Amino acid sequence: MAQVEPVKGRVGGWGVFSAVEAALTFVGECTLLLLDAARRLFRRPVEFREIVDQMAFLGVASVPIVALTTFASGAVLSLYSAEILVRYGASGLAGATVGLAVTREIAPVLAGIMVAARAGSAMAAQIATMAVTEQVDALRSLNVHPTNYLVLPRLIAGVTMLPVLALVGMYSGVIGGYVVSVFVGGVPDGSFWLSIRQFVVPSDFGNGMLKTVVFGLIVATVACQQGLRTRDGAVGVGRATTNTVVITMVLIYIANYVLTAVLYTGR
Repeated sequence: MAQVEPVKGRVGGWGVFSAVEAALTFVGECTLLLLDAARRLFRRPVEFREIVDQMAFLGVASVPIVALTTFASGAVLSLYSAEILVRYGASGLAGATVGLAVTREIAPVLAGIMVAARAGSAMAAQIATMAVTEQVDALRSLNVHPTNYLVLPRLIAGVTMLPVLALVGMYSGVIGGYVVSVFVGGVPDGSFWLSIRQFVVPSDFGNGMLKTVVFGLIVATVACQQGLRTRDGAVGVGRATTNTVVITMVLIYIANYVLTAVLYTGR
């Protein structure tokens, strides 16, 4: 009688081991990438033109989508909150509700998510294409280190431009909340701005922008790591792009919780 060989699938112990191994490999590769980038940060040659190009691509070109999404999110938040606050005689808190939510959470997180979806995926696809077509090896043969030319410009762009995008999103989200609260929810104009001045402090803006420094580092690091390790041609490029978006968004939400607990708990 024929015996059936057991199949070692992803559900069993081998699947768990593979998942743990993949997670540890990812952490190790990202750590080595960041350490190498830190070691080469002040070494020549400095790719100034590539840095400016990446800042323009990641930052300037992302302003419309960040402004639009945060404006809409602030408007939706006001649509829910203004009606309730007016009903219970707390319309004076409408501006504070929108201001605190937008500056602390909505604008930083949406800026990170939008940049991950738009720029992070593009960076991963570009580097992955270079990896599978051996252009990264060609850079090494020309005595151009991939970290200097590919990784550092994207890290610098992510860390410097995400806070700017978050600031744009904060103003856009508050304006969206103002429009809906005043013209739809019936909140008095002066009351809206007065509550913002009373409850929203400069540290709310600063801490929100500080969050996006971490988010920018996550976006650039994951995109570069996934792109540089790409194999298997076009299939690998698509896999790297998808993995970059998914991993980055998950890490942004995890980092947002940790940073919120550190920056705002106990205040």
